[in-house]
Amino acid sequence: MKINVKCLLESGLMRTVLVALSVALTGCASSPNAHPRDPLESFNRGVFQFNDTLDRAVVKPVATAYRDVLPSPVRTGVTNFFNNLQDVWSAVNNVLQLKAEGAGNSLVRFGVNTVFGLGGLIDIATDMRIERHTEDFGQTLGYWGVGPGPYLVLPMLGPSTVRDTAALPIDFQGNLVSQVEHVPTRNSATALKLVNLRSQLLQTTDMLEQVALDPYTFTRDAFLQRRRSAVYDGNPPDEADEVPVINDSPAQ
Repeated sequence: MKINVKCLLESGLMRTVLVALSVALTGCASSPNAHPRDPLESFNRGVFQFNDTLDRAVVKPVATAYRDVLPSPVRTGVTNFFNNLQDVWSAVNNVLQLKAEGAGNSLVRFGVNTVFGLGGLIDIATDMRIERHTEDFGQTLGYWGVGPGPYLVLPMLGPSTVRDTAALPIDFQGNLVSQVEHVPTRNSATALKLVNLRSQLLQTTDMLEQVALDPYTFTRDAFLQRRRSAVYDGNPPDEADEVPVINDSPAQ
């Protein structure tokens, strides 16, 4: 898959990544009593608050209307369609991680769902018990020994780490939607994907607001745990048996 460097450098995503990385690497927002995985907590909490305000004002109302207006089968079809596109990038990252079974299953899933599932709207592969092996470039970096680095909250994009933030431009180019040359179509598809994803999280975020004393801490810890599990394919070792966080990746 060819990466358009010029387009990448001009994208707002790349600018966001560079700003976040520069803040992280300078450590200007670090706190002496910070969580060991979150030395930039002061900065991150500010971005978290900004994202939360934007979500309450714009994103959540749009996602709620989307959920209420579109019937469940339509929303399921949208989810299946974007998951089908993700299977292609997952296949690439499975290859980069030398996971033959995962790569094969991802390609078979894409072929079956595209041909027999109306372009991916129907997830026939899951009914056939072909397992999904979702992988991204951040997980690939982790597989080859790149530590996660500090926790980061990115404007509009949400929870991340330095490793995952550095991988974002590659993941962006690996997303087949980003390869659509017609700009209005590409933007519409991206917006639909984000709104559909947010609609799936409505119940979760409502529950979080009710039960979490500190939504920021809860979100951070849940994200870090989930990403660590993803790097280890759901079987992370005991943290007590590991070396520091910077080496939180599978041994090669």
